[in-house]
Amino acid sequence: MSSIQVNGVTLHYEWHGPEDAPVVVLSNGVLANTASWFNQTPVLSKRFRLLLYDCRGQGRSEHPAGPYSMEMHADDLAALLRALGVEKAHIGGISYGGEISLLFATKYPEMTRTVVAMSAVSEVHPFLKAQIDLWAAAAKTRDPALFFQATVTHNFSAGFIAANQAFLQASVPRFAALDIDAVLALLDAFQRLDITEQLSAITAPTLLLYGAEDALKPPAVYGRIIAERIPHAEFLTVPGAGHVVIWEKPDAVNSALMGFLLKHS
Repeated sequence: MSSIQVNGVTLHYEWHGPEDAPVVVLSNGVLANTASWFNQTPVLSKRFRLLLYDCRGQGRSEHPAGPYSMEMHADDLAALLRALGVEKAHIGGISYGGEISLLFATKYPEMTRTVVAMSAVSEVHPFLKAQIDLWAAAAKTRDPALFFQATVTHNFSAGFIAANQAFLQASVPRFAALDIDAVLALLDAFQRLDITEQLSAITAPTLLLYGAEDALKPPAVYGRIIAERIPHAEFLTVPGAGHVVIWEKPDAVNSALMGFLLKHS
């Protein structure tokens, strides 16, 4: 676990896996950090050089005052890769991190080997904006239990919530540790996302992966939009999973990721 300053901000990063393997980068969901990849790290790091990091405002990276933007995150990732001596990588992430990955691929095609965007959107419709407005309102109360409850039904399927009450309640202390001012800056950056018309510039092999029961960013709406702009993309849905598909169905996700990455390595 290390940190490095790029673009005037200190970013936390972690390397996992063999040093001579192809590099895979994973960017986190908006309220998450590098620990959120606990199901994927031991699997991917067997065959790949896995780079995990917290973007500005997340986890152990620096939390400068906002505003932030998705373009800023993409530029930070490019600067991080250059600082670490990585010329080209598989660029992936989930939700907020998937959106960073899509934008990165449009801005830095020469650094993009493949794109993996999970649970991602390219624009924000009014219903999604209303859901994120609720998150922001709950965050402003500074009550971690209330903030968690405002997000849980958006992030997880009904079946997962019913079967994993203890696991989910263990998230409340994590919400208590969040830097709320940074969270609000991250949510604001997301609300301004509008990259649909840029997606046709992506020529790298692309995997779009969603939980079939994603209530926050439904694949039939947002996945379809992205797939229409990137017609060569592979578009997969995982049955029985909600938005945080990497936690709900890790075996299915890992199988899809490994198959795609090995095919394009």
